[in-house]
Amino acid sequence: MFFTTAPHAKPKRSLPLYTTLLCLACVLILVINGAFLLRNLDGLKAANALQAQSARVSDELQYLNLLMTDRESNLRGYFLSGSDVYLGGAKAAPQQIELQLNKLAVLLADNPSQQKNLSQLRVLVRRKLDTMRQALDVYRANGLADILVLWGSPDARADMDEIRLQVVIMTREQNEILAARTAEFYQQYRHTVLLGVGINGAAIIVILLFYRLIRRSFKLRLVAERALQRTNGQLESMVAVRTEQLSVLSRHLIRVSEEEKSRLARELHDEMGANLTAIGLDLSAVGERLCATHPELAAMLARARKALVDTVQLKRRIIENLRPSLLDNMGLSAALESYCADYARVTGLECDALIESEIDAAGPTQAIALFRIAQEALNNVAKYAQARNVIVNVGREPNGWSLEVTDDGIGIAPEALSKSKSHGLLGMRERALLLGGSLTVERGVNAVGTCVRAFIPRMAPGSGGNILPSTHWGLHQQTPV
Repeated sequence: MFFTTAPHAKPKRSLPLYTTLLCLACVLILVINGAFLLRNLDGLKAANALQAQSARVSDELQYLNLLMTDRESNLRGYFLSGSDVYLGGAKAAPQQIELQLNKLAVLLADNPSQQKNLSQLRVLVRRKLDTMRQALDVYRANGLADILVLWGSPDARADMDEIRLQVVIMTREQNEILAARTAEFYQQYRHTVLLGVGINGAAIIVILLFYRLIRRSFKLRLVAERALQRTNGQLESMVAVRTEQLSVLSRHLIRVSEEEKSRLARELHDEMGANLTAIGLDLSAVGERLCATHPELAAMLARARKALVDTVQLKRRIIENLRPSLLDNMGLSAALESYCADYARVTGLECDALIESEIDAAGPTQAIALFRIAQEALNNVAKYAQARNVIVNVGREPNGWSLEVTDDGIGIAPEALSKSKSHGLLGMRERALLLGGSLTVERGVNAVGTCVRAFIPRMAPGSGGNILPSTHWGLHQQTPV
């Protein structure tokens, strides 16, 4: 007996109800979490905007202070020299100052307290500008003697002090506003984090319920992890390339800085020195003629000549800081010995210079690098080492020159060597790398003090030995005044 059966319909396949509910719960949790993330992002954006505004207000206040100082300096230069060159910047200063005040008014439009401070600052600035204009009229009418009396008064000096004080008050208040709003933002952020922790706890429960489903996708996860590893490798390579680019940029900036210092030193020595000499000769000649007939004018010229002598000394110090003349005229050994002697006299430290005369064979590029590294190392000793003795040892090696600066101070902490803000150490290291050399900083003998060792090869690879310019002016003569 045969039985015939009707064909059965294919069963419908669908996700279980609990799986659908879990999916909906996951979606809801992700939406809530995303909403709070957006809220945090908006709060962070507002905090960053406030910080940027505060920084800009501080910058604009400092620039306003600088404009006022420059305005006063230009007038002083005009009163002392009588040259209309100084009046060019002085005439344009009031417009720039007014524009700067308007910028601050825009930035502080939403802050009544700061608006009130700005109004006070505006009054002080305009009063000081009126005083400067009156001083200019007095000078044109009566000469330098009345200016000295007018600007030597306590009121004249107090005006700039009040402006600086008002700038400090506004900057401090802006910082206090920033701190208060930052604290409020972090409080809100803390509440959001606590709520996020609860949301994450719920998400963990849902994830545990999906454990069986996750096991089925294990292989796919392995593939994703391998792809992530490849991506991380690519990112590390990109970071290494970017680091090398930044290193090249820093070396380029060092080279450009030395070139600019050489150019400025040369211009100060040649042009400014000649002008100051001519002024001194003219003052001496006029003073001799007026000595018998107008002794009071001769005395004024004598005071002007003394100020001119001080200016010449200042010019010399600036030139030596920009580009030591002994380095170009007498060689590296003489420059280092002179610098070490001056360093010992100024700091009160015992500075022994053990310098071989053979180092004078170093080219201008290597010489300035060795000098700057030694200079920076000695400055660090004076600032941080708390040392009593320091030894500078420079000698010639078969394939280059070596420098060693050792002190008996407190030493340098290992973590300080890797700090991103250790600009002095980074600058010395980049100078050495620029010429294909090396620089190491470590504890001294018996773990006492710090030892800075640098090596500069005879010629930088591919540089032709002329990366930095050589500046020769002849012997640095004293400018007669």
